[in-house]
Amino acid sequence: MNVFIIGAAGKVGSRLVPLLADAGHVPLAMHRKSEQAQILADKGAKPVAGDITALTVDELAELMESADAVVFSAGAGGAGYDLTQAVDGDGLVKAVAAARKAGATRFLLVSAFPEAGRDAEPKEGLENYMRIKKLTDAHLSQSDLDWVIVRPGTLSSEGGDGKVALGLALPYGNVSRDHVAQVLAGILERPQLSRVILELTDGDTPVGDALDAMA
Repeated sequence: MNVFIIGAAGKVGSRLVPLLADAGHVPLAMHRKSEQAQILADKGAKPVAGDITALTVDELAELMESADAVVFSAGAGGAGYDLTQAVDGDGLVKAVAAARKAGATRFLLVSAFPEAGRDAEPKEGLENYMRIKKLTDAHLSQSDLDWVIVRPGTLSSEGGDGKVALGLALPYGNVSRDHVAQVLAGILERPQLSRVILELTDGDTPVGDALDAMA
């Protein structure tokens, strides 16, 4: 399977690339900076240069031409209103349109847990981010693509133990970025998981078993 990854050089995407390559898939890893190309190639990817904020729908669809599936794991990381809108908001809308044009019907989106940041003082930047995430979830879910939306809890860089909690609705918690990548890879290999929103945290169930239970 050819998997086009938007955000391949990010903290989740860069973990997903070797998982897909090791499983015999071809990660088509879109990256913005030239120095990222070799790093991604060393992980087993076919690097694809492109900036989600600058590409048109037609240009992005051309890059996706050989893709069977798209994974959108890009994010502005709270870098301001305009960039959050350009990447998390307009970027996702553009990617959905490009995937439809390119015929890449399988589409996975890394979104955000609705309770993110609710245990702290509200901040305008976070509220804007959550608003955009909800709008893009709605946009993808209303498309005719074969979509899955994954809403991870608070992301951590700690190595995962391969055990998660995965469900339609979960108590809020942390989740290793390793686990997010493992779940994305597993969803791609389970076509019966389709048109569903899944919440994800660290937990007690092996990733494969958790995915099989949802499938």
